[in-house]
Amino acid sequence: MTALTCIIPAFNEAPRIETVLDALRGHPLIDEVIVVDDGSDDGTADIAEAAAGDHAGRRILRQPENGGKSRAVAAGIEAAQGRLIMLLDADLLGLGADHLSDLAAPVLAGRADVAISLRRNAPRLWHLLGIDYISGERVMPRDLLLPHTDTIRRLPRFGLEVFINGLWLENRMRVSVVHWPAVDSPLKYAKHGRLAGLRADAAMLGDIFRTVPPHRAIRQVLTLRARRI
Repeated sequence: MTALTCIIPAFNEAPRIETVLDALRGHPLIDEVIVVDDGSDDGTADIAEAAAGDHAGRRILRQPENGGKSRAVAAGIEAAQGRLIMLLDADLLGLGADHLSDLAAPVLAGRADVAISLRRNAPRLWHLLGIDYISGERVMPRDLLLPHTDTIRRLPRFGLEVFINGLWLENRMRVSVVHWPAVDSPLKYAKHGRLAGLRADAAMLGDIFRTVPPHRAIRQVLTLRARRI
């Protein structure tokens, strides 16, 4: 059985996705890579296919229209063959193969049930608390997610991470926080312009708090922090 599947949801990430895929190329711990192109119109899927070549275990799922990250990830979970799932954003800067190894290692070794990244440019508060509760880079058992793909598909576009947090807490998962001091996630204004970036940030917060009210989000942060190994 495949041990680890990496799922990368991507929407209009043509300038960045090849660099992310380079970090995965030939990685000894990752058996399968699934890029879920979420209706991109900038050639993201074509770039991902060219990067994959004819390598076994590399697949591109093309969604017919843009449905949001949650829906894209649900499709990837259902297609995955791995016992473990690694979720990875398509726009990361500075990502290397060693970062992926560090993220996977605690779960593969059985020291933790799940793992989550703490990137260099995560908000300062998350660094002070020692956990980024909305990080998109995670490792966890596929069996934890598979029964919930219908629910995930119906989540707001950016409700995925806080929904997963709820599953982790409900199942009392041991959490490994993996520091990525050389990896950044580009700010939305840098990708879309200042005004569009502010709107995107506001929409993301709206999705998060429609999924989990603010008081429960705070509880998630504190409880996840307490469950760190």
